[in-house]
Amino acid sequence: MHGPTPPLPVPTDKLHFAMPPMHESLEDERRHRKEWLAGALRLFGRLGYEDGVSGHITARDPEFSDCFWVNPFGIPFRHVTVSDLVLANQDGQVVEGGHHVNQAAFAVHAQVHAARPDVVAVAHCHSVHGRALAALGELLDPITQESCAFYEDHALYDAYTSVTVDPEEGRRIAAALGSRKALVLRNHGLLTVGDSVDAAAWWFMTMERSCQVQLTARAAGRPVLIEHRQAVATREQLGGDLVAWINYQPMWREITRSEPDLLD
Repeated sequence: MHGPTPPLPVPTDKLHFAMPPMHESLEDERRHRKEWLAGALRLFGRLGYEDGVSGHITARDPEFSDCFWVNPFGIPFRHVTVSDLVLANQDGQVVEGGHHVNQAAFAVHAQVHAARPDVVAVAHCHSVHGRALAALGELLDPITQESCAFYEDHALYDAYTSVTVDPEEGRRIAAALGSRKALVLRNHGLLTVGDSVDAAAWWFMTMERSCQVQLTARAAGRPVLIEHRQAVATREQLGGDLVAWINYQPMWREITRSEPDLLD
């Protein structure tokens, strides 16, 4: 006697798998970037990355490539909505919106954007574990799958000049970043970039957690390093902006479902 016929696999072309959207107009793309920027700021606030008025994420405007959407100065990350966002030009002058911008942010972000036309978004916040690693003046070691995404793809800016609005300092930081995805700013914190808001935000979040893991592991003992060839192979698998975009989507869905007012 034969048992029941097992169910057939669902054809793979019938399974949903999200990919970055294609936009029919510049206005659609602008709205998309602003929504994702507001969502990323809400997530950063929820994760405790905000410290007073420090911290900012910028997103390049799809039409005016030398202008950038950014969180308004003095508004908590957890309260930011799409309509609160400010558009500023390369010099940090507000061209759309009703709030000031953090000039120290633009001294750095504008220069990074100028040096990296491939970059859509830049994230920098004073997160706890990122600052702790930065205080040591060290890079991430390849000790986990997640940290391998940054292996030989992040750098140390080995200087500290306090709060600055000097464009020249921003150019030095951009030069230290080079073509990489992330930078440890000594005695300051972390900076990440991506070809979407999603990627830049994900790199910051996973880099901050990697800092936490490294500091925790070192406090407990002597971390075992992943050898060079395996670290490179892991980075090639997990270190691209598309992978970052995919990893970020559950975060986006969670924040927009739990805090839909951010889209106002």
